[in-house]
Amino acid sequence: MRRRFGNGSETVPGVMKQLGILSLEIQRMPKNPGVKFCNLADAPYLSVVTPSTHDMSTVRSWWQEDKNTTQQFYNNELGQSGDAPQFCEPWINRAIVLQHLYSPAMWSIFQLQDILGMSAELRRTNPDDERINIPANPQHYWRYRMHLTLEQLIKEKAFNEELKGYVENSGRG
Repeated sequence: MRRRFGNGSETVPGVMKQLGILSLEIQRMPKNPGVKFCNLADAPYLSVVTPSTHDMSTVRSWWQEDKNTTQQFYNNELGQSGDAPQFCEPWINRAIVLQHLYSPAMWSIFQLQDILGMSAELRRTNPDDERINIPANPQHYWRYRMHLTLEQLIKEKAFNEELKGYVENSGRG
């Protein structure tokens, strides 16, 4: 039996909206081919926003992949002038996390690596060690292992309070 949608919205986005299925919005992979980045302020309510997934580089690794793209992001999405820093400094990582938290999307989700990237003390030294999976490389799949124990992370009171404040202030608490 084929279900009919009577209002002419038989496109994938139209059907998803009618069925209440959330879309996935990845900031650096916009669905509109005419733009370089997804504007998170325009994310639909029925969506999940994320800066990265398990099949792509984390924010910190991505920052170092293409200097021109990073520069455009730094100037246009973060609203900063001048040259982009060579590395994704904690304040940059934090700004990206906050953009996602303050989006109108129903859900904002993060890899733990992108959350820890806000802290110079807690993040890994080498951002490439944060990668979970490279789908094109059968020798590199699901390699990531957390470098901190949960007990260590729980003891990071200042970091946890800072993150809690961001979540609560964004209305996601």
